[in-house]
Amino acid sequence: MKKLLPLAMAIALSAGAQAEELTGTLKKVKDTGRIVVGVRDASQPFSYLLGNKQYVGYSVDLCNKIVDQVQKELKLKTLDVVYQPVTSQTRIPLMQNGTIDLECGSTTNSMERQKQVAFGVNMFWVNVRMAVKANSGIKSVADLNGKPVVTTTGTTSDRYIKMHEKGKSIDVKNLYGKDHDESFLMLETDRAAAFVMDDTLLAAKIAASKNPKDFMIAGEVLSGEPYGIMLRKDDPQFKKLVDSTLTAVYKSPEMEKIYAKWFMSPIQPKGVNLNMPMSDKMKELLKNPSDKGI
Repeated sequence: MKKLLPLAMAIALSAGAQAEELTGTLKKVKDTGRIVVGVRDASQPFSYLLGNKQYVGYSVDLCNKIVDQVQKELKLKTLDVVYQPVTSQTRIPLMQNGTIDLECGSTTNSMERQKQVAFGVNMFWVNVRMAVKANSGIKSVADLNGKPVVTTTGTTSDRYIKMHEKGKSIDVKNLYGKDHDESFLMLETDRAAAFVMDDTLLAAKIAASKNPKDFMIAGEVLSGEPYGIMLRKDDPQFKKLVDSTLTAVYKSPEMEKIYAKWFMSPIQPKGVNLNMPMSDKMKELLKNPSDKGI
């Protein structure tokens, strides 16, 4: 027995040394038994409030997978999941100050934002275009000269409006909605001639409007962008869990079901169907997961 004791002790010490001490978000969740998920009120079909009671959407479904894995990894019998509403303006500050632990909305993964926050492997691909009235005669960014154009405050779309103003020597009046609903309302009520935003969000707003045939998505693609689930910078332990969880989902048969649920099927509350088959860019994104920003 005396000969075995040192060996047993060595094994125990080795196991202890290999066990990774919890840090960052995982330590916070373990200590508090609580994880806070940032969500959007009106970013259909990615993240939105249903009936003032429940947050749903494509991004929310993916984040719930991460939350389940966190609970499993931390061996928590229960985990208090709090959904915290954020906006395009507040999402990064609330992540940086520790209010939210994950942000599950429609956030572009950009190199500029990566200076402030981190992203899990990208979850979606969109093209930035513009929604206009079908009878407006607007077919290109060049047709916006002298017209009011709206985008949502705090989004990357605003940058592309400005870029194209300079590039095509046009002059537009920039308007800003506090969220996507307000921006679309400005277009709907003719306060804006165009609403520049990610095409999937535009399609969702048009499909849910009173008269979808009154609107169309027009003009050139201003940018192609990846969406990512946002988390805090310099938290490699949590990022590893987020990336591995998302990658496992992307590689599983369940991913097709999740995509079909939100982009190829009627969604609540109005039962609209976006009928958006998975693009080649989206298929590539899922096949080769990456956190690369634009």
